Amino acid sequence: MPWNSAMDRMMGEFHSQGRTIEEIVESLRRAPMPDNTIAAIKSAHALGCELRIVSDANRFFIDTILEHHGLMSYFSEINTNPGYVDEVGRLRIFPHHHFETSPHGCSLCPPNMCKSTIIERMQASALVEGRKRFIYLGDGKGDYCPSLRLNKEDYVMPRKKYPLWELIVDNPPEGALRASIHEWSDAEELEKVLLRLVNESVTADRGNVDNQLVSVDCKFRTTPLSSHEANLPNPLPVPH
Repeated sequence: MPWNSAMDRMMGEFHSQGRTIEEIVESLRRAPMPDNTIAAIKSAHALGCELRIVSDANRFFIDTILEHHGLMSYFSEINTNPGYVDEVGRLRIFPHHHFETSPHGCSLCPPNMCKSTIIERMQASALVEGRKRFIYLGDGKGDYCPSLRLNKEDYVMPRKKYPLWELIVDNPPEGALRASIHEWSDAEELEKVLLRLVNESVTADRGNVDNQLVSVDCKFRTTPLSSHEANLPNPLPVPH
């Protein structure tokens, strides 16, 4: 069962046990976010990077956590599985790609989301806008496919000893992975590596900071509405 389907079923169990949306929100707010991660987001944004999320979590979780940490305004786009509170107060989580009506057809990715389709759309937009580079941060198995879509001037930042890093180590590039690889282990190292790459890009482009594009995959993980999402009920506000 895909992860987001399992999460939807779990939210149904919570609701049947009398758990409330407020309890779920409070649990999400307690999820730790290291100071270095917050600093990295703010610093990259201040340097002119456009930050986008591509995640196999869900919109409700991501919005709740970003709003709690005051980070929502730093991201220009959030691509994830739709998540909303229905009329009876149950959290529903749906797939980004509908399994039957709009399958993505990628054998590397889970049926609910192929991140490459999102990255390719971003790349096409970046080409039209004259943008230069992507810096892709990730740690999951689902981040391997989009990493293969990056170009030689791009960077991929896999978290060491996590599935993406292991897939890269077990499958040496040999032309398949064109982006340069810059691993990291914790939030402190993430901040140092990310800002170093941003500064390198700025220097290489003679200070054209506005031409930088960063795609960030956060695991506490809107996209333009697909035909499936357009038929979803209007979401209820996230409690604050």
